[in-house]
Amino acid sequence: MAIRKTPFMIGECYHIYNRGVDKRTIFSDKFDHKRFISLLYLCNGINSVNMSKVIRKGLPFSEIFNMDRGEQFVDIGVYCLMPNHFHILAREKIEGGISMFMEKISTAYVMYFNTKNERKGSLFEGPFKAKHIDNDSYLNWVFSYIHINPIKLIDSDWKEKGISDHEMIEKFVENYKYSSYYDYFLGNRPENTILNKTSFPGHFSQLNDFEELVREVKEGNYQKVIHRKG
Repeated sequence: MAIRKTPFMIGECYHIYNRGVDKRTIFSDKFDHKRFISLLYLCNGINSVNMSKVIRKGLPFSEIFNMDRGEQFVDIGVYCLMPNHFHILAREKIEGGISMFMEKISTAYVMYFNTKNERKGSLFEGPFKAKHIDNDSYLNWVFSYIHINPIKLIDSDWKEKGISDHEMIEKFVENYKYSSYYDYFLGNRPENTILNKTSFPGHFSQLNDFEELVREVKEGNYQKVIHRKG
């Protein structure tokens, strides 16, 4: 097994992401999104996951987020699902937690996706990627970046040219159901239990609106933030 360049340490935060092989779509409809979001909750624990049993029981989607999953592997602060990739901000909770969580969720989702689409083989573009977040500036930047990632679905070059219609794009991000944006800025929903907000800085809850997220991403110098030791 290859040694990961980014070692995981308890109490440290990481930006985790991966995309479909050959940039293929990995979330094509609401069922794909709901399955992965369910797994974000269920796979973050030592208890085994049997989605077939959950489905046979006919549990409503909302009830999944009340199920006992045992000791958690990681604290999840932010997530966002895009058509061909995903982003997760996580904090290592127990030794090996991130690796165990990602192996569990990747295996479960690939099995679901391949069965549904009658395909075989790899779905993701190799092992998941992870960047260590070693200072508060970078952490705040990642929080904002992940939450406004959906902007590129309707305005791919917004960072270079600016946002032409703030109201329309803000409404799009608010209505995008497949991220934790709603859970921070709009209200409570069952998926809120995926997050462990108290394990992350109060800055996350102090941001007031969409405009502050956009400003933080545009004003943050990504390369300097990544390489600075803070």
